[in-house]
Amino acid sequence: MSGGPDEHDSSVERLTPVVRRLILLRHGQTEFNAQSRMQGQLDTELSPVGLEQARRAAAALAVRTPRAIWSSDLQRARLTAQELSTATGVPLTIDDRLRETYLGEWQGKTHVDVDAALPGARRTWRDDASWAPPGGESRVNVATRATPVVADLLAVLPDWGIGDAPEAPVVLVAHGGVIAAMTASLLGLPQANWPVLGGLANTGWVQLSGHSFDGEPPVWRLDVWNATAEGV
Repeated sequence: MSGGPDEHDSSVERLTPVVRRLILLRHGQTEFNAQSRMQGQLDTELSPVGLEQARRAAAALAVRTPRAIWSSDLQRARLTAQELSTATGVPLTIDDRLRETYLGEWQGKTHVDVDAALPGARRTWRDDASWAPPGGESRVNVATRATPVVADLLAVLPDWGIGDAPEAPVVLVAHGGVIAAMTASLLGLPQANWPVLGGLANTGWVQLSGHSFDGEPPVWRLDVWNATAEGV
């Protein structure tokens, strides 16, 4: 007697659900962070506090057995990512599309400096994803260059979300501005709503899950925002 789907029917196989875990990890603290100084694409170093934060984050995320680790080429992100790579044995891939927002004339200045020169400008920048600092990038610009990294990951990791370790995440190590822009873009938020995503702590991370049927592009959902390894 028929009526149920054939377990070998290719139409049923195409409807197999796939969930891909994506973790976006911010770098550890730098001296610029500690001084409320704007870094942008300046290649600042991790402070001793930041290096310890990176080690703690690596210990917390290593138990998730990452499928792949990609990082911004700026050393504060790269060195944070290297701690996770060392802890897991997963090779590190560097991609300069994950660099922080280019802040133009603001790079190297403190928040006080910027507020004195352009009162209200930082608030406009926070509230309008299409607004860019003088000579710099907007969050929309950043999302346009950085979000395609995820499409490339889908292409080079055909077994992401399936196989022997379907829960194993891909980890991207980047910067607060890039992570916020990518998250808003992947979630398909209207640009007017991008500012609802608040700031990230140093070595805070975001988890997204990409839901799809096998062979289809994922629809991304937000699972976690600004988790940290404090207490690990």
